[in-house]
Amino acid sequence: MKETILSLTPQYWEDYELIDTGGFEKLERFGPYILSRPEPQAIWDKSMSSEEWKNMSHAIFAKEKNNPEKGQWIEQKKIPHNWQIKYNNQDQVKLTFNLAMTSFKHIGLFPEQAVNWDYISDTLKKFPIKNPKILNLFAYTGAASIAARAAGAEVTHLDSVKQVVTWSKHNMESSNLNDIRWIVDDAMKFIKREVRRGNKYHGIILDPPAYGRGPDGEKWILEEQINEMLKLCAELLEPEHNFLILNMYSLSFSSIIAANLVNSNFKEVNNAEHGELYLVDRFEKKLPLGIFFRFRKIK
Repeated sequence: MKETILSLTPQYWEDYELIDTGGFEKLERFGPYILSRPEPQAIWDKSMSSEEWKNMSHAIFAKEKNNPEKGQWIEQKKIPHNWQIKYNNQDQVKLTFNLAMTSFKHIGLFPEQAVNWDYISDTLKKFPIKNPKILNLFAYTGAASIAARAAGAEVTHLDSVKQVVTWSKHNMESSNLNDIRWIVDDAMKFIKREVRRGNKYHGIILDPPAYGRGPDGEKWILEEQINEMLKLCAELLEPEHNFLILNMYSLSFSSIIAANLVNSNFKEVNNAEHGELYLVDRFEKKLPLGIFFRFRKIK
C-alpha cells in the first residue's frame, strides 16, 4: 500500500522567524528580539558567520559544562525578560503568547506547532456539535489549549509543572479567553482516573517528552509508556465526532512509529496524516522539529 509521509511547516507566522541554523545552533526572531540557542539537530554549517550571529543576537544561550540541559542567557543588547508575540492564522484566530528566557533554553513556545493550532482551529470550525470537550496532555504553556478554546471548545489542560500551568493561564488571559480547566497532575494517573469515571473527550492532544517526572516524582519514559497511554486515550475518545493529535520529539522516533502506535490502539482512524514538522531558515535550510500523527472524524 502506497503511503504519503508529510512534511509540514507553518504558513502564517509574522512575529516569528527562523533566521539561520547550523553548528548545533539556531538563530531566531521572536517579535523584535533575536535569540541564539542550541539545536542538536542542526549538524550542518551556518550560512552566516559566527560574528554576524553575535551582532544580530539580543541574547545568546550558554550551556552549563556539567549540565547541558541547563545554562544561562548572555545578553548582547537590551532585551526584557518577558515580552509578547501574536499569531493569527487563516481563520483570523488571534492568539497571544507570553515569552520569557528560561534556564532550560526554552522561551515558552514551539513555533513549529502552529501547524497543529491551525488543524485544531479548522477541525473545531467543522465540528457538528457545540462546545466539544478537548483534553490537552503534557500541555506545557498551553498554545494548543488556547487555540482550542478560541475555537469554542471546552478545554481541559494538564501539565505536571505548576509554573507552566500558571504561564498558560497568562497566555489565555492575554488572548482574551477564559474558562479553561487547569490540572496539575501526572498525565498517566489522570487519564486512568478519567477512564474509571467513564468520561469522554471529542479531541485529545498529546505532546509527551522523551522523559520526565510527574508532580510527585512519577517517572515518564516515552518508549516504555506511550503505548499504554494511547490505549487509555482510545477509551476516552468519543466514537462519533473526534480528533487526535500526537506529537513526539525524540531523535530516535519516526512518524511511522507514531502511525503504528495509533493504528494499533484505536479501532477507527479517519483521515489520518503523519510526518515531520519543520521550520525553514532564510537560506532555505529545513530544520526538523519532531514528528506527528493526527486523525479526525467530523461528519
